[in-house]
Amino acid sequence: MRILGIDPGYGITGFGLIEAQRADMRLLRCGAITTPPNTDFPWRLEVIYRDMTELLRMAQPEAVAIEELFFGHNVTTGINVAQSRGVILLAVRQAGVPIFEYKPMQVKQAVVGYGNASKHQVMDMTMRLLRLDALPKPDDAADAIAIALCHARSSTSLLARANHTL
Repeated sequence: MRILGIDPGYGITGFGLIEAQRADMRLLRCGAITTPPNTDFPWRLEVIYRDMTELLRMAQPEAVAIEELFFGHNVTTGINVAQSRGVILLAVRQAGVPIFEYKPMQVKQAVVGYGNASKHQVMDMTMRLLRLDALPKPDDAADAIAIALCHARSSTSLLARANHTL
């Protein structure tokens, strides 16, 4: 299964495309969609939408895994990320690809086995699972790969299979 992981943002949106066949997983491609700061925000959203549409066309994923929003102290940033996430979800829906959403704690649990794992632990395990020599850059792409791994590991669990038969 080809899984596209997305770490949404409006300055940097990370993506990671993996191929997962049971326990065998490999990284196919990763990177980021970027928009320059201090530019018109609606224009930035258009760039994200257009680039995401092109990425989906090129990558041909069978599933998209995206991180759910976590609102910290900066509500304005959270609102802007939510708008970015909205145009990403629209592009994915228009492409007809199933969307799976994961909370940060779910990603940590699926990748490391511990929901309160540190970012370093998640990145270390991501490298081990994919047999990588170095951590992909930028960090947003590495985060997106972990989100894709979360879906790969979650979707193959016995519980997920049982829920599909209901």
